[in-house]
Amino acid sequence: MDVTLHVWRQAGPDKPGRLVEYPATGISTDASFLEMLDIVNHGLIERGEDPIAFSHDCREGICGSCSLMINGEAHGPMRGTATCQLHMRMFKNGDHIFIEPWRSVAFPVIKDLVTDRRSLDRIIQAGGFITENTGGARDANAILVPKHDADAAMDAAACIGCGACVAACPNGSASLFTAAKISHLGLLPQGQPERYRRVLGMVAQMDAEHFGGCTLHGECQEACPKSISIGVISRMNRDYVRATVMQREEREVAGVG
Repeated sequence: MDVTLHVWRQAGPDKPGRLVEYPATGISTDASFLEMLDIVNHGLIERGEDPIAFSHDCREGICGSCSLMINGEAHGPMRGTATCQLHMRMFKNGDHIFIEPWRSVAFPVIKDLVTDRRSLDRIIQAGGFITENTGGARDANAILVPKHDADAAMDAAACIGCGACVAACPNGSASLFTAAKISHLGLLPQGQPERYRRVLGMVAQMDAEHFGGCTLHGECQEACPKSISIGVISRMNRDYVRATVMQREEREVAGVG
């Protein structure tokens, strides 16, 4: 199949960017989207031109590295998949495909389609650690976890930190990402000792990174390659309110204003 690409090219963070047109010809419908970009890049290199910079690693929908807006949709038109899992059979011969980086103040462009997403790492770091005994492994049945909680924790833990939720959100909010990281620990016994300190720290860091506020548009869960529900955001908000009240009460008891 033959398609025409309109790719965002930007030499650096402080350089102007623009869409550049490239033909992609003779592409197999079985090729993945990233394989198609590889083929285009091989052609650019052979002609002595600068290849298109884009992020990728495992190409199995696990690492969260791939991060492309494809025709205005985070990760492209197929639901529940990362860009690396998208195949060219989802497009038609002769299509024009627009490819851009994540658009967010918190994700500055490094080059072309590559953005700096370390702000998500800093949110995780703000969550700190969990309290757990060291030593020999405990028997799996020693800690009882209701199946509903275990399933919900696993669903939240599926987040790969790609940032699609931010790119898709009209407010540029990282609430789905942050809530998923908070929920998968907050639902398990091991995450309880630091549960409320964790939500205060991570939400504060999210705000410090200049992400937008959440108004529950729901675009984030539609773009999420792991189909994480916005229900985790409601859970985060409940924990945050409770943590704020607890913190205020502790300060009053300590005589701190």
